[in-house]
Amino acid sequence: MTRLPLVFLPGLLCDAALWRAQLEGLRDVADMQVADLTQADNFADMAAHVLGRAPARFALAGLSMGGYLAFELLRQAPTRIARMALIDTSARADTPEQQRRRQLFVNHAKRGKFKGVTPQLIHNWVSPKSTARDPSLIDTVEAMTNRVGADAFCRQQNAIMGRPDSRDLLAQIACPTLVLCGREDQATPLALSQEMAADIPGSQLRVLDDCGHLATLEKPAETNDALRRWLLA
Repeated sequence: MTRLPLVFLPGLLCDAALWRAQLEGLRDVADMQVADLTQADNFADMAAHVLGRAPARFALAGLSMGGYLAFELLRQAPTRIARMALIDTSARADTPEQQRRRQLFVNHAKRGKFKGVTPQLIHNWVSPKSTARDPSLIDTVEAMTNRVGADAFCRQQNAIMGRPDSRDLLAQIACPTLVLCGREDQATPLALSQEMAADIPGSQLRVLDDCGHLATLEKPAETNDALRRWLLA
């Protein structure tokens, strides 16, 4: 079987560990790589970095911030993206209140209080039902945030705050698209995924019960099933 090139775009403060179950469970159908999104402070440069290391044509899966970046990739190189999976994300720009909260987190991190910021984020990301099933999830997420670190956190937050609204792109998406969301996602609630799925022609919406913002870690088997069907459709 020919394996499809697949590029994973991590979320804020996440690295390849976010996709560990996918890298293991989908290797028979996909030739996978995880993009490094820690160096740039804007999505235009992040997208150029990804495109410079990606195959000529590839499938793309982004979670949260990775989904925001997926829209910038569409702007820069729409013909290179063969399939797209938007996981626990949104096509909307930040509201002024969301920008204010992000800037507060950045300010805390720059004052040396990064470790005080991350528990607040993690609490908002992971469903209590997921931690009840797997108490090690919090340790996994905390380890990712520590590896990414405060400096990259500030760059990523600046990129997120500066992103444009991408809802005008949704109707133009012509590649097979999966929209996947945890039903208990507090960071990017289900209604935002429903909005995207309604406006992307031919897209498929998959909702995972008892799951928060980090579906790839919280419901790895169900996420892999959805991604496999999307890759092979």
